[in-house]
Amino acid sequence: MPSSSSAPQARSRPLLPLWLAMPVAALAGCLMDLAYPSVSAWILAFPAVALLLLTLIGRRIGGALLVGFIYGAVFFFLLVSWTSRYLGIIPWAALALLEAALTAVAVILITLAYRWLPRAFPGVTGRLVTLPAVVAALWVVRELFLGSWPYTGFPWARLGMTQSESPLAMLSSWVGVSGLSFLMVFVVAMLVESVRLRLWHRPVRLVVPAALVIVLLVTPAFPTTDAGTMRIGAVQGNGPTGYFDEREPYSVIQAQTDATEPLLGADMDLLVWPEGGVDGDPFANESLARRMTRVASRADAPLLANAATARGDEYFNTSMLWTQDGTAEQSHDKRFPVPFGEYVPDRDFYYAIVPELIGLIGREYSHGTNAPLIDVDGVKVGLAICFDVIYDEVINEGILGGAQVLVFQTNNADFRGTGENVQQLAFARMRAIETGRSVVNISTVGASQMIGPEGQTIAALNADEAGAMLESVELRSGLTAGVVLGPWLQLVMLWGGLGALLFGWWRARRRR
Repeated sequence: MPSSSSAPQARSRPLLPLWLAMPVAALAGCLMDLAYPSVSAWILAFPAVALLLLTLIGRRIGGALLVGFIYGAVFFFLLVSWTSRYLGIIPWAALALLEAALTAVAVILITLAYRWLPRAFPGVTGRLVTLPAVVAALWVVRELFLGSWPYTGFPWARLGMTQSESPLAMLSSWVGVSGLSFLMVFVVAMLVESVRLRLWHRPVRLVVPAALVIVLLVTPAFPTTDAGTMRIGAVQGNGPTGYFDEREPYSVIQAQTDATEPLLGADMDLLVWPEGGVDGDPFANESLARRMTRVASRADAPLLANAATARGDEYFNTSMLWTQDGTAEQSHDKRFPVPFGEYVPDRDFYYAIVPELIGLIGREYSHGTNAPLIDVDGVKVGLAICFDVIYDEVINEGILGGAQVLVFQTNNADFRGTGENVQQLAFARMRAIETGRSVVNISTVGASQMIGPEGQTIAALNADEAGAMLESVELRSGLTAGVVLGPWLQLVMLWGGLGALLFGWWRARRRR
């Protein structure tokens, strides 16, 4: 076994020939999909990462592009198959192929790290610490890239989100979701290098990797402070809220009202309805406004509802706190409307390509700018509307604004019978753990849950059934390290990973 100062150099040839690397990359994509709900086999995320790294080690740029694209295509075609539920293969293929192409480009950085870093830092420490750290940082760079571009990005497939049912989920309260992604890849890359260096011949050198794994598994959630409780009712009306659902006038609000009946007369501080729980704009429709006022009065609690609203020439996806006296002075507009779902960027360009599909999206929602917060009798409630749950800045803005509990309103009716709703529910669970806050995740059609600050399920409603939940939900104050440090760690991983890669290139050239 070579000494630490003369550890083996990285192989100049790929670990796997291209004919084998391609099916291995496809297998990695399959395993990664299984790590997400609805299967939720979170442990499979680790072999998936390992297999992808093995296909990239020693690879030239062209080969890295190919195996990265195969991995991304298999993974995303499986993960977001729910996008074809109503609109068919075109939007599904467009999203999956775009994400696969972006993944293929981004993994080139990891291939270059495996080419340059072992030459720049050939010792055991360089191979077991420096190289895995840079590879893990570049994995997060890829996630940040896909999560912010094009348009507002698609941060749906972050590695850390696979761990919502895992003991490792608690780490997100210390380092955020991106930090959890980093730690997962770091451990896998370290184990890969341990095997490549044949460290089983020197078991003492495996103590540090083994100890790291144990520490990650037993780390508790970052503590937050008990701030009392709040009685929250949440109603899943199971009304006709899908884009193509046939509906009668006021059928959606009537379904919500009917499902609310069991809660009326109970002690309640806040009543929550899901995204799209009202048929139209209550600020412009007096009949809807009266119905909402009646519900709030009978519940003897303010109603947090959601509807499409108009202000001048703009439309917004708006959550409003409707009080018993018929006013709604507090509201929040969805920060990130879904491209090609709630608005069409560069509409003329895409209309020329697929006019039938683009023509279905008649209303253009604007991006909200107001804070994702409401105040209910002195208790601040953080908000996120539907897919906004996957954007860190929306969640962090609410927590930094003093939110003691989080409410996520969503409408999954367009994805009935798919895995979309359970994927989104898993993200909600991770947000509870990351922020140390209880979460009320309420859908029009389910599945809906109330989740405790450590990710435990407090109450649940089955999908495709009308129902209501009423619980005394824990309030928490104080900021977790994941909320405070998470954004800074992202910057460190972004610029540190890219900077270390460039430094490794420079140092490798000098050593050569």
